[in-house]
Amino acid sequence: MAEERQDRPAGSYRLYCATKCFQRPPPSPEKSPEPPQENHGSGVLSESKTTPQKKSGGWKAMPYILGNETFERLGTIGLVANMMVYLMREYHYTQVSAVNILNIWSGVSNFAPLVGAFVSDKYLGRFKTIAFASIFSILGMVTVTLTAWLPQLHPPKCHVQQQPYGQCRPATEAQIGVLLMGLVLLSVGSGGIRPCSIPFGVDQFDPTTEEGVKGINSYFNWYYTTFTVVILLTQTVVVYLQDSVSWVIGFGIPTVLMAGSLVLFLLGTKIYVYVKPEGSIFSGIAQVFVAVYKKRHLKLPDEDGDANVNGVYYDPPLKGTTVLSKLPFTNQFRFLNKAAMIVDNELKPDGTPINHWRLCTIQQVEEVKCLIRIIPVWASGIISLISMTQQGTFTVSQAMKMDRHLGPKFQIPPASVGVISMITIGIWLPIYDRLIVPALRKITKHEGGITLLQRMGIGIIFSILSMIVAGLVEKERRAAANSNPNPLGIAPMSVMWLAPQLILMGFCEAFNIIGQIEFFNSQFPDHMRSIANSILSISFAVASYLNTLVVAIVHGVTGSHDHPDWLTNNINAGRVDYFYYLIAGMGVLNSIYFLYCAKRYRYKGRVELDNKPYPDLELDPIKP
Repeated sequence: MAEERQDRPAGSYRLYCATKCFQRPPPSPEKSPEPPQENHGSGVLSESKTTPQKKSGGWKAMPYILGNETFERLGTIGLVANMMVYLMREYHYTQVSAVNILNIWSGVSNFAPLVGAFVSDKYLGRFKTIAFASIFSILGMVTVTLTAWLPQLHPPKCHVQQQPYGQCRPATEAQIGVLLMGLVLLSVGSGGIRPCSIPFGVDQFDPTTEEGVKGINSYFNWYYTTFTVVILLTQTVVVYLQDSVSWVIGFGIPTVLMAGSLVLFLLGTKIYVYVKPEGSIFSGIAQVFVAVYKKRHLKLPDEDGDANVNGVYYDPPLKGTTVLSKLPFTNQFRFLNKAAMIVDNELKPDGTPINHWRLCTIQQVEEVKCLIRIIPVWASGIISLISMTQQGTFTVSQAMKMDRHLGPKFQIPPASVGVISMITIGIWLPIYDRLIVPALRKITKHEGGITLLQRMGIGIIFSILSMIVAGLVEKERRAAANSNPNPLGIAPMSVMWLAPQLILMGFCEAFNIIGQIEFFNSQFPDHMRSIANSILSISFAVASYLNTLVVAIVHGVTGSHDHPDWLTNNINAGRVDYFYYLIAGMGVLNSIYFLYCAKRYRYKGRVELDNKPYPDLELDPIKP
């Protein structure tokens, strides 16, 4: 092997194994073809993944799947939208305590889908994961509903004038424990449903047919349409029922709908196409790092083609149909290339590795490099999400102390003001897609008008502007409330003064959040789309925890004997505007970091294979 390696031209180490080590003779006519190779966590799916066990699924399965997902979100998002008000009014939490509870719960709920994806891929499969998770969601919603229904599970009523001054009886530890138990059960439920509902819906269509491809595209359109409808319903109808009619009814209706969705989901059992769990992709990622550590003492070939190295690279043809393109070999993070270097006695006679934790493919290595390149860009989006989390916390606190009347009798629920952001997105996206992108395409010659990183950067700018405007509005609201004192502390300002900051936040979502979704789905390797769809949830989780830390620090260090802290329970005595300016300042620093990451980022390349064994490709290494 060493002699043959030395005779090869410089820069071709990675190609040796593709043509020498891994070529297999074609099966003889009298022998049956080789069975599909077992998946060892490298992310290459076996043929059993793409062969449905029965011909069914399709659009017949969609009402059951979309119904389950829609009602799950209707319940959980309905709780999140108004939970700030529920904690402050019914459980008599201070403003800071309510914000911290929501941030921690949001963090747990957004980390849970990653765990749910692992359990589904490794053990249960998508159908069982969704079914069990739906049961947990129902139990969580029933528990939260009981906290509003049974007097023993919540503190006694307290007059609204006493709440800002801490004169209400606090909840007992048992009451708090029951409420938290309900929230945890909801997190478990959403952690199983959210990462599996989209892939389970896609499983119902055959991607190798034109009809199946059209079905998948339509499914995505229906999925996001129902999601938008759920947001509008929860922030208007559900929130109004909770705020103005009854918390029991406002919680009970989503609970009943969720129970009905589980029944609906189980009714489709005989229609679904099922895919067996075949192992998590996380093991393939771990294999690369373990192999690199084991081979840390090996010498890599120099860029000038030095042949005095310890081995050649393992580069077999791709297997499976979900990995449609091969990633080009790069020199960036080249220390990881050691994981794909073949040393003595590491291959079986058929060309497969003896130990997958010691020898990985170049495709595996390049997939890990994709993850490493994406992480800095991913981190730069967290600060802008902190701005978004304020919509459900301090923006609601502002709305509670403003004039919310529409006409002489109707009042807008405080949590419903977030609908303004959704309306902004709904109006802007068609204009952007149909008018602005084609105009920009003529100028930039880029298919999307602007690059995905540019789109994300524009969203970050909007998040900063939103916090600056929020601070200016809060300054005026506080001044108006203190200049016109009344028992309820309501400022003589319409709640629509919050519209500018919410409109700007809508633009932030339209550029940054949607840009991140497209960026992650295009830059992650083909078979890692489950991580791509989960990583934004992880961003929200980290943003929630970071926001909790910032709130705790501000609450602890900004007060003194002369004046209360910025986030004191009486918002008219605090300085929430200063807190908004602080978030905006963090956003400015983050934008500088984002520009640095965006300038250095290299978009993912690929070598198209069309599912065929590729020839000996002499490609120049991509330098960092």
